[in-house]
Amino acid sequence: MRHKANRRKFLKQSVKSSLLLASSSAVVTSCAATPSLESNYPIVVSTWNNAKANEAAWSTLTEGGTALDAVEAGARIPEADPKDMSVGYGGRPDRDGHVTLDACVMDHKGNYGAVTYLKNIMHPVSVARKVMEETPHVMLSGAGALQFAIDQGFKAQDLLTSQAKAEWEEWKIKSEYEPKINIELHDTIGIMSIDKEQHIGGACTTSGLGYKMAGRVGDSPVVGAGLFVDNEVGAATATGMGELVLKTLGSFLIVELMRQGATVSEACEEAVMRIVRKQDYQKLQVGFIAIDKQGQVGAYSIQPGFVYTVTTQSGTELIEVKSYI
Repeated sequence: MRHKANRRKFLKQSVKSSLLLASSSAVVTSCAATPSLESNYPIVVSTWNNAKANEAAWSTLTEGGTALDAVEAGARIPEADPKDMSVGYGGRPDRDGHVTLDACVMDHKGNYGAVTYLKNIMHPVSVARKVMEETPHVMLSGAGALQFAIDQGFKAQDLLTSQAKAEWEEWKIKSEYEPKINIELHDTIGIMSIDKEQHIGGACTTSGLGYKMAGRVGDSPVVGAGLFVDNEVGAATATGMGELVLKTLGSFLIVELMRQGATVSEACEEAVMRIVRKQDYQKLQVGFIAIDKQGQVGAYSIQPGFVYTVTTQSGTELIEVKSYI
């Protein structure tokens, strides 16, 4: 297979009409950010077409909130959206019909909080922050995470919507498990921000693979896999097939490559290439996005079709990402 990557060139392509944001937002196509010494913060960056999440995060920043406040506010938007069937309320259930959620947050001081296999709580990202701030632990799981959330004042509720239930019942007829690339052009939301103090924060939240085995946990809540933040260097987050990311700790890898001198673009590409060289990737998707300390953004994916959303003082753009295939 011919490797299409070009580390140094900014490649403009046509963006498919189905990926367009509202008319008030610009659309750009890019392999990643061109290396620059110019500062580009405050900034909010999220996986996929998450303009509403970025809007909430940006509003939080402009009102004086921290980068961590911003990413939490942004991640809560798709968590509460029943039409987004890869995150939070309305997420696709496991093969037993249970919606189970994973999420994490990480702040500029290196503090991290996560929940896995959490049921009946709409906003796992906020529970993850509580784990970080109110416990001596990094991660809570299952029944323990649920009890902690309730003790912290979160409301328990049924997260399985009628649409998700109907699709699950249809799936049960054949019970064929087959992950779909870029399903509905969205997936796990990873969101990162740099505030006016140049502090970096990140969050990641998901309902995981639809019809997964009960108890399955992907990369999203795992430090260094779904998300990693180092305030001296930058941050990275992942979306797509979590098992591939877990085997390479892609987000940590990207940040460490940037520490060693790689550009944001080069680091994201190398993280994908680690997967390509060592794992069966042909029918699966993984996408990475990253920011450096100055707010420069880069991204790369295995398959075409991955996009991310970036918001700065100049507005909001939807960026189509260059891919290996």
